[in-house]
Formats: sequence, structure tokens, C-alpha cells
Amino acid sequence: MEIIPANIRDLTSLRALEKVCFFQDAWGILDLIAVLTIPKVIRLKAVDEDEMIGFIAGDPRPSEGFSWIATVGVLPDYRRQGIGRALLNRCEEQLPTARVRLSVRISNENAIQLYRQEGYQTINIWEKYYNDDTDAVVMEKSRIVRGF
Repeated sequence: MEIIPANIRDLTSLRALEKVCFFQDAWGILDLIAVLTIPKVIRLKAVDEDEMIGFIAGDPRPSEGFSWIATVGVLPDYRRQGIGRALLNRCEEQLPTARVRLSVRISNENAIQLYRQEGYQTINIWEKYYNDDTDAVVMEKSRIVRGF
């Protein structure tokens, strides 16, 4: 497995990954095109045998004082192998802000546990955030930023 930059040529693979990972909350085609083309967005893919098995996008927002992990997903057959953690760590390394935020479905206990292990703390609950009215947990990590 390797982690490398993603680009617009990954649109079809990313669309398939989103549908598997996020079901009814999968991003539409325009959102996927945007995340793969907007300047300054950090977009990384985990690849195994030329197949995209994971993806993360980080949106730097220095004017707001934090960056936002817009999405992170790993195909079910590859979960619990450290791929999500590796994507998260690699993305964080490239973000310019000391604070990083993300949101996660309140029922996704495995992801919440991972984020807590990586230093994220709950800062808010967005009620009925997802398409099925499930709440989102908003988490934030403060870190030391070097080189920016």
C-alpha cells in the first residue's frame, strides 16, 4: 500500500469509493470534481495494486484559523489495518494550521475512537446533519505546525 496525491483522473475510483463508504451520504459528482480540482486542497489516495482503497481531502482555511478534513474513507475490506490513520497523518502533515477539524457520524464508533487516539476532541454536535437525520460529532485537534 502506498499513499500518493490524487487528481481528476481518480474521479471514477473516488466516486465508487464514496458510494461504498458513505452510502446515502456519498458526495455527488460536482462535489467530487471540486475536491479533486480546487487549488490548495490536500487530496491523497491509498493505493494497493493500482486500486484506490482509501481517500482523504484536507481543506486549509488559514483565515479561519483551522483546516478541515473534508472526507476520509477506506474500503471495508481494508479497514482496521492502519490505512485511515496513515491517510490522516499524511494529510495533517501537509496542512498549514495548528488546528484541524473534522465531522463524523455519531454512530461511527470506530472512526471516533481513531480520531481520539490521534488527539482529536469533541467540540460540537451538529444535530440531524446527515441525510438520515443522524447527528455529526465535530472534533478538533490542536498541534504544533513546523515549516509553515
